[in-house]
Amino acid sequence: MTAIFQGIAYNFKGLRLGLGNGRLLMLGLLRFALLVIITVAAAAIILENYQEILTLMWNRPESPWIVWLWYLVSWLLALVLLAISAVVGFLIAQVLFSVVIMDYMSQITERLATGTVQHGASMAWYRYFYHLLRQEIPRGLLPVVISLVLLVVGWFTPLGPVLTVISPLAAVLFLAWDNTDLVPARRMAPFSERTAFLRRHMGFHLGFGLPFLIPVLNLVLLSFAPVGATLFYTEKIDGGKRPDDPLAGTA
Repeated sequence: MTAIFQGIAYNFKGLRLGLGNGRLLMLGLLRFALLVIITVAAAAIILENYQEILTLMWNRPESPWIVWLWYLVSWLLALVLLAISAVVGFLIAQVLFSVVIMDYMSQITERLATGTVQHGASMAWYRYFYHLLRQEIPRGLLPVVISLVLLVVGWFTPLGPVLTVISPLAAVLFLAWDNTDLVPARRMAPFSERTAFLRRHMGFHLGFGLPFLIPVLNLVLLSFAPVGATLFYTEKIDGGKRPDDPLAGTA
């Protein structure tokens, strides 16, 4: 339970630092804008074809005894399509744009916290960019795949009410890991070690991700999440702060 509260605290600690630092604020706002624009664009594209999708699934029945069910299905389909568009938009924004912004925010935060940035093997910028993309794809796809599997299992089994709770928790757990994994990925740590890190600090990641369940606020927190996640890694995992650390004493 302590680890969960620690995760929540570090999420808001990162938000506070991000809002108070000019470069982090600019990058966080840029990431926020990209997330919103691409998500809205994905929703607009899907909703523009909503009627065609509904027609392919089920034409409006003529019987007044069945038409109410058709309306119910159409509303449920609209909600499902909006959810899918949000996920697709988030993944596109993450993989194509945010991975670079997140890494840069993490580097700035690590330099603020420790005075330096630890890298792995030296490589050209284009190879480093490719390395970042390779790390982001499994981190981005994993929560979506797991959430969809849990959702489908919930539809077709009596475990629906339980999985309705587990599914969003699993998603926010991996969203938190997407941010805490920035530092070890930059240091070229093997993927097996990084997944082991997630297992060892499951409570922290759950706490860090819980605020992502709050509508609207989650977009703001996600935009600055790399800051809090990097602070946690440098302070609790690397274990040590400079005597003149400007972040010392903040909670």
